[in-house]
Amino acid sequence: MKRAIASAIFVFAAGLGASGCVSMTDDALIPLTPLSRYALQVEPGLDRIALAVHDQGLSSNQHAALRDLAARYGASGSGAIRIESPAGDDPVAVEQAWAMRAALQSAGVPGERIQMAAYVAPDPRAPVLAGFETFRARVPDCSAEIRNLGGRSSNQSSSGFGCAITANMAAQIADPRDILGARAMTPADSGRAAVVLDNYRRGQISSTAQEPLVDGQISRAVE
Repeated sequence: MKRAIASAIFVFAAGLGASGCVSMTDDALIPLTPLSRYALQVEPGLDRIALAVHDQGLSSNQHAALRDLAARYGASGSGAIRIESPAGDDPVAVEQAWAMRAALQSAGVPGERIQMAAYVAPDPRAPVLAGFETFRARVPDCSAEIRNLGGRSSNQSSSGFGCAITANMAAQIADPRDILGARAMTPADSGRAAVVLDNYRRGQISSTAQEPLVDGQISRAVE
């Protein structure tokens, strides 16, 4: 009985000693892995243009600006494009807002992705706004991280370990929306699948014919 009690006291004391060692290290508050310390993150933003109201309608430069906006929206836009005209009874501003909607649709933006609204402006001939929400990958500043590569009594990595990898990925990712989640899969080509299955059932070759340009011959130069 005394031996069992002594063993329990020894185990309890060893546990206290181990926990005391962990709490006294500098790396006690550092996450277990660099993946939990540095993770890809996005920052919301706004891509918006302001077009002056013209009595003669949209100018060629304004049409070009709307086409560029539609291209940026297709590449990295989120949600819907919002067109805001100055609140009031100015029919010219309202007409231009709808002309901007038509121009965006001509540039490939679906009509259901365009919202019409009004905003309070001190000048009734204030510009008509068009824009959408964006996401930008946040690039960590690894030069500001503390890099203590000195000796430590634990197996934890240094505080700056993993920062450069995350910064490189954030700087190179094409669409920051991919950080938030995977994209929806596009539908399969059912027509091509039907052709392949039909050839398979008939015992014919189901693969695509090889292009003549890729037909190769073994070089005889060393013979």
